Amino acid sequence: MLDPESLPIDQIYVPIKKRKTLRPELVQEIAASILESGQQIPILVRPDEGRLVLLEGLHRLEACKALGETTIIGVLGSAETAHHKALLSDTAETEAERDKMARLKKLRLEKEAAERSTASAEAVTETQSTGLRTTRSGGSIRRGASAEPGSKTKTLSEWLTQQKRDGGRY
Repeated sequence: MLDPESLPIDQIYVPIKKRKTLRPELVQEIAASILESGQQIPILVRPDEGRLVLLEGLHRLEACKALGETTIIGVLGSAETAHHKALLSDTAETEAERDKMARLKKLRLEKEAAERSTASAEAVTETQSTGLRTTRSGGSIRRGASAEPGSKTKTLSEWLTQQKRDGGRY
């Protein structure tokens, strides 16, 4: 890679398309960082007809401008250099995103399996704890009269019959 050098800020042209991506809050954060520890990463520019065209480092450039600097540390490169660097960055981001999605899928599958296991265990426990007796009639399962909601005995003899049928003591 080429050596970083001090470049005059007033000779650096920022393309309009790149200027539209400017985020003022990020410029403020970078300016604070530059005040504390100096500029750590050089910007990337390419020469073009007596001026320098910014390829990378818009927020660093704007932070230095905001701090009143007249020069900035930068590296002369070409559009191909910036494109190659962007491709490498995109490849790394894509791979990281793919890994993240694989981890999330694995976690989701594990969670679903745990929920299914818990649901089936709860169903077994509920069936065992209620001890409801079911009888087959008419092709569907019917619970005894005492288990049906809203069925109340109206007379003492009905209640006694129901208790005998359900195995209860009276």
